[in-house]
Amino acid sequence: MNPAVRAIGRAALAAHPISLDEVNARAELLARYDNSYLVPVEIFDDLAALLTDPRRASGPFRALSIGGKRWFSYHSTYYDTPELLTYHHHRQGRRLRYRIRERVYQDSGERQFEIKLKSGRGETVKHRQRLEGDDCVLDAARQGFLAGVLRGSYGIEAPGGLTTALVTEYQRATFVADGQRITCDAGLVVRDVATGRSVAADSGLVLVETKTQGHLTEADRVLHRYGVRAAEFTKYCGGFAALRPELGVNRWARAVRVAFPRAAGVPSGR
Repeated sequence: MNPAVRAIGRAALAAHPISLDEVNARAELLARYDNSYLVPVEIFDDLAALLTDPRRASGPFRALSIGGKRWFSYHSTYYDTPELLTYHHHRQGRRLRYRIRERVYQDSGERQFEIKLKSGRGETVKHRQRLEGDDCVLDAARQGFLAGVLRGSYGIEAPGGLTTALVTEYQRATFVADGQRITCDAGLVVRDVATGRSVAADSGLVLVETKTQGHLTEADRVLHRYGVRAAEFTKYCGGFAALRPELGVNRWARAVRVAFPRAAGVPSGR
C-alpha cells in the first residue's frame, strides 16, 4: 500500500470516531481559511498522534466515520474554459478567483457540484449543489447556479464554453475538534483530460489542509514547530502545473517539485 495512504488510515483507526452529522454541526466550514501543507509521512505520524491524544486538554481530534469506514475515495472533475481561464486567474493571483468542479464520494456514490471562491482577504467560500441521478454538471440548472453564485458574490458573469479540464483521485481522512477540521489526503493522481497524461504525487507525502474560521489552528502551529510551512498548492493548479509547466508555474514551482517529483519540466525558480 502507498505509505501515505497507510499513514492516514493508521491515524484514522487510532482516533475516536465522529459521524458526518456531527462534523457538519461542529465544523462544516463552508466559509473558512485554508492552509495547505506537504507533510512527510514521519512528521504526519507525530502530528496525528498529538492531535488525537486522549489527554489533549480540550479533548482529542476525532476521525470522520461513515458506515464503519475511516478514510474515503474521492474523485473530482474540474471544469475550465478551453483557454484555462480559472487556472490563469489563480496563477496571476487575481483578487476574485474561483474553481468549478464535480466531486464524487466514491464510497457512497454521492455527487456534488461545487464552486470554490477565494476572496481578496484569503477566505475560501464553497457553494455546492447536490447532483441526483443523471444530472449533468453542465446542464442549464447548474449553469444557472454557477451564474447566480458568481454574479451575487463577485458581480461578474459566468465564463462560457466550460469543458472538463482535470481529474483528480485520492484517499482522504478527516479529523475534527474545537470548530477545526483537518483533511489529510494521500495517493493523489491527477489526469489532464485534453492530453490524457497523468502524474502521481510523492507516495511519502500527506497533503494536510487545515480549515478554520480563524487563521491558525493547533495543527498549523505543530507543523510550524517541525519546520513545515504552508505551501502554495491546490490539487487543480498544482496538477496542471506539473502536467503542463509551459502554462506558467510562477510561485507554485517549489511546491509542485516537492509534490510531483516525477513530473518533468517544472522550472526550479519563479
